[in-house]
Amino acid sequence: MAEEVKLFRTWSSPYALRIVWALKLKGIEYETIFEDLTNKSPSLLQYNPIHGKVPVLVHDGKPVCESLVILEYVDETWKHNPLLPQDPYEKSMARFWANFGDDKLMKSIWQLFIAHEKDQDVAAVAALENLKLVEEQLKGKKFFHGETIGYLDLAFGWIANIVSILEEIMSLKLVDGERFPHLSSWIQHFMDAPVIRDCWPPRDKMIIKFQVMRENYLAPATPK
Repeated sequence: MAEEVKLFRTWSSPYALRIVWALKLKGIEYETIFEDLTNKSPSLLQYNPIHGKVPVLVHDGKPVCESLVILEYVDETWKHNPLLPQDPYEKSMARFWANFGDDKLMKSIWQLFIAHEKDQDVAAVAALENLKLVEEQLKGKKFFHGETIGYLDLAFGWIANIVSILEEIMSLKLVDGERFPHLSSWIQHFMDAPVIRDCWPPRDKMIIKFQVMRENYLAPATPK
């Protein structure tokens, strides 16, 4: 009997895109269910009643939530083309840096994106410091785990797409070859991989989406 694999996602979620890439790298067939988070489906709320967020992977009726957790589930369930390192120490370091990417790096770049002009210099310092830490992890490597795309590449994959979109909107360059040569090289290698390149959401729609989000954050509060 064939396995049933469903992925609840939105068209633009960078977290859900991690799972799309992982399933494609593993060669796993799955059904995509696109969600409107302003009008969440009963199925999404059933499968993720705690947060009501995407992505949610449903494997033979069993839901798995949170993108980094799902990545590990995918890797442990379908063991071919492994994503995580096999060495316990290397595996723990991959988990550490993936969490750093979400908890520190992404948040610092977002804070810069929504900062008012007078606050941008301070916000940029934090974002650049975090990017430097990622740069250090890529010295002498094509990808984070060596010569092939793995767990940490998927975890940091949003950098290759969203950062350039935010840069375009802000007219500000964060990642360039002079300042971050290893990270810039990784971005190019990552984006050139067919399984990655063929899955990006439409860039024009992403720019519009993030422009609106930034304008909403920067809009002056309406007096009550």
